[in-house]
Amino acid sequence: MKASVNEDLCIGCGLCPSIAPQVFALNDNGKAEAIVEEVPGDYEDEAAEARSSCPVDAIDVH
Repeated sequence: MKASVNEDLCIGCGLCPSIAPQVFALNDNGKAEAIVEEVPGDYEDEAAEARSSCPVDAIDVH
């Protein structure tokens, strides 16, 4: 499973790194980014929760 963030849509609310800090972090621009190329199996549920919780639908997990 891979995760990505559309930085153009991201508003930097910080919700995704608070839900899945093993997968997402805020970058120097204050926008979220995926910090792993492949989501570890143990964190797939958290990554999916972060995707569904994103207020602007900027996260894709596939």
